[in-house]
Amino acid sequence: MRVIDEEGEQLGIIPTEEALSRARTAGLDLVEVAPMANPPVCRIMDYGKYKYQQNKKQHKSHSHHAKTKEIRLRPKTGDHDIEFKVKQAITFLKHKDKVQVSIQFRGREMAHVDEGQRVMNQVIELLEEYGKVESTPKQMGRRMMCTIAPKAS
Repeated sequence: MRVIDEEGEQLGIIPTEEALSRARTAGLDLVEVAPMANPPVCRIMDYGKYKYQQNKKQHKSHSHHAKTKEIRLRPKTGDHDIEFKVKQAITFLKHKDKVQVSIQFRGREMAHVDEGQRVMNQVIELLEEYGKVESTPKQMGRRMMCTIAPKAS
């Protein structure tokens, strides 16, 4: 088996018994890091520390997957309410989540799509420094939707 010591130096291909005795004299463990390699690669290291680092690395990779959060508005939503929803959207974007802005039209509001477009443009303008528009505003039935992704920092 190929053996690497605690400093990362390659000791070359040595018998298993010799590798185990070197690990014992160093007060460490012999850990197989690449079992599929030919010959298998083993490293002299502290196994507890190795397991801890593997768990930490795995946890970090699973720690955050971008979620899509939605803020819902209406064409007649007041300015203060829009500001409040925008503040919520800013916190979502700061946490690296995407924000889907949807404007719901009810009843006769469909006759005033321009009012909904105005609200959508206002929201996009307020979120400009925190995120970029990923999908432009689209009308889908009684809803107008737009997705905003966080800016890469």
